[in-house]
Amino acid sequence: MKNLILTTAALALTASMAFAAGHGTTVRMGSEGAYPPYNFLNDAGELDGFEREVGDELCVRAELTCEWVTNDWDSIIPNLVSSNYDTIMAGMSITDERKQVIDFTQNYYPPAASAYVALNDGVDINSGVVAAQSTTVQASHVAASGATVMEFATPEETIAAVRNGEADAVFADKDFLSPIVEESGGQLVFVSEDVPLGDGIGVGVRQSDTELKAKLDAAITSMKEDGTLNELIIKWFGEDAATY
Repeated sequence: MKNLILTTAALALTASMAFAAGHGTTVRMGSEGAYPPYNFLNDAGELDGFEREVGDELCVRAELTCEWVTNDWDSIIPNLVSSNYDTIMAGMSITDERKQVIDFTQNYYPPAASAYVALNDGVDINSGVVAAQSTTVQASHVAASGATVMEFATPEETIAAVRNGEADAVFADKDFLSPIVEESGGQLVFVSEDVPLGDGIGVGVRQSDTELKAKLDAAITSMKEDGTLNELIIKWFGEDAATY
């Protein structure tokens, strides 16, 4: 899923409060609210999507009182470390680079592919201009491929860049791109092979919050064992989605 490139490990030293001592009984669940179907704001302005449902169920099973907050993607890890909320559920892949700064639960969504989308299948993704959301491994992957990466703050802007001709293609999570391609009526198409990135999506927590991580890990395990997690994956991503 989206993979934030961490520019410094110093963030890890900015917060050390333990979950039990620092936050009482309420766990603040942080999300982006701008990456459907993982997370988005519905017509009522409320956080919705796959991760909202999974997170609510995790809180019930872990016997936690939870509240949701939203935060822009580019500062979502720094604000976790700074204790502005206690978890990240925002389509965030588990990576070794992120683990230098935060910790993760086991994954609650299996590893999935990233993909390229363009206005036609004749674009050269290896030497052209490719849009990607800023500070993601998708952006880093594009830069390493030899193409020119054009970075944007939000995923919506990357799609707009392709539509208006600023970029030849966009590179993002295939799960995010698939409904956009389907709804485009043939204006947008997948190009090239899928690219696997990351180790699945996990709940991000501060490295000091070992008790919270253990509670969430146990809840994720129970959702996997009784099939609830697979049901939610299929509900939001379709019958062809990777499951446990």
